[in-house]
Amino acid sequence: MAAGLDSGSILSSNDQASSIPQKTDSVEDKARADWRSGTYGPLTSRAQTDPDSLPPFGENLFTGGFRGMMADGLNSSYTIKPGDQITLRVWGGVEMESVLPVDAQGNIFLPGIGPVKVQGTTNAQLDGKVRSAIQEVYPENVSVYTNLQGVQPVGVFVTGYVKNPGRYAGTPNDSMLYFLDQAGGIDQALGSYRKIKIKRNGRVINTVDLYDFLINGEIARPQFRDGDTVVVEERGPAISVVGDVERDYRYELTDSRLSGEDVLNLARLKSGVSHVLLRGSRPDGPISRYLPVMEFRAADVRAGDEVLFSADQRDETIVVQLEGSFYGPSRYALPRDAHLGELLNAVGVPKGLTDYQSVSIRRESVKEQQAQALQDSLKRLQATYLGASSSTTEESELRVQEAEMIEKFVEQAKKEEPTGRLVVAREDGNIADVRLQDGDVITIPEISDSLLISGEVVVPQAMVYTQGMTVMDYINSAGGFTQHADEDQILVVRQNGAVRRAEEVELRSGDQILVLPEPPTKNLQLATSITQILYQVAVATKVAIDL
Repeated sequence: MAAGLDSGSILSSNDQASSIPQKTDSVEDKARADWRSGTYGPLTSRAQTDPDSLPPFGENLFTGGFRGMMADGLNSSYTIKPGDQITLRVWGGVEMESVLPVDAQGNIFLPGIGPVKVQGTTNAQLDGKVRSAIQEVYPENVSVYTNLQGVQPVGVFVTGYVKNPGRYAGTPNDSMLYFLDQAGGIDQALGSYRKIKIKRNGRVINTVDLYDFLINGEIARPQFRDGDTVVVEERGPAISVVGDVERDYRYELTDSRLSGEDVLNLARLKSGVSHVLLRGSRPDGPISRYLPVMEFRAADVRAGDEVLFSADQRDETIVVQLEGSFYGPSRYALPRDAHLGELLNAVGVPKGLTDYQSVSIRRESVKEQQAQALQDSLKRLQATYLGASSSTTEESELRVQEAEMIEKFVEQAKKEEPTGRLVVAREDGNIADVRLQDGDVITIPEISDSLLISGEVVVPQAMVYTQGMTVMDYINSAGGFTQHADEDQILVVRQNGAVRRAEEVELRSGDQILVLPEPPTKNLQLATSITQILYQVAVATKVAIDL
């Protein structure tokens, strides 16, 4: 049976939450892919992004995909040239079978007929041209079959701002992308994606803009000749496009400026983008303009500018998610000022199976704060001890050992990801009626019959909870402490995310006993600093780092 959460156990009688109105709709998984929407105001202390610090648009274009298969040049549009091989079969009134090379004058020689000019003829036109020449001499009862057997390979020079300039083999019908890919692609720091020239005998026969290919799939397809050269020119002026886009990129300009409409056609925006922050320099000084997207279309964007897109629409609803033991949908659309108690009082739960007094919230902003606090602590640890001087040889050796230990510890601590758990359940069983935020994940755990022992114990394991057993009873059941354990640093992690020292609480089912390691140093001040960070990591991640 589904039972609504008992309102008396959620909030005190003075803070009783009213039920959520029936008009509140549940939300399907695909309703919003990402509930966290970045917002940017017109004033910001964030430094302007230098285009040179961003990858170029099209950075993943050359990863070997174009060089994987050489074209055979035998498609219908291929233009025949000297050196190609043509198979000829004639039967009926006269019989003839031969492989005819196209000579330097562009002819093939038909026995008994003479030379036939085929240079410049397409593969699709070849059969008709040869048939016509034969039937002028043998007009009746003659059948003709031709086939382009093979094409003369070409060597194309690839130079300019590419990773590996050189001469690369291919066929006349291979794409320019094939030869560029063989050369390792365009130099991302210096090369241009928009000014690539194809030269023949010192003359430019084509200029290619790869943005046409990246955006619209269009690219020039000249037929290469032996000795042609592909030249990638130096990168032109660029702008940086950042914010609520699929990926921050540097976009190259073909001129010194372009319109906001042009930028919108180039950039890949996320859904919900509403405003644009345009920053840059002009002859009369720096500018910073905050515009709706529609107004930005007419804006003048110049080289070196930063275009920062943002989803700055503040919706009247938020979306939160439930996990754990409950009935009904897992996602809810709520009013922006909705509180936790309102939602909990409207959610059905399996009666007798739900520990609704251990509710907690995973919140992105809390996760970010925990991560930042941990990074700050690690930086202080490094700054305090890695730069300390030594007065004796023995002290210097000790400093080296401590430095190695600190670096290893910092590297390990950086790998741990905070949970972002916000503790809302109090020890007296009541739950704080906090205001919900967009993207909150609310955990309503099941009642557990087990207890987990982890960290520096011989056999970390889950055990059946037995009332009356102490923390030490459980640790002894897990084989006791390891040689690295700090027997004075034993924590108990509640199901609601709260972390307490073992001596301060009585065990409950669902708890986790966490034994922290002892810092491997005799420096008491350093050991204290590391212990504090170990405690901080345990609170944020429910993990005891292995030292």
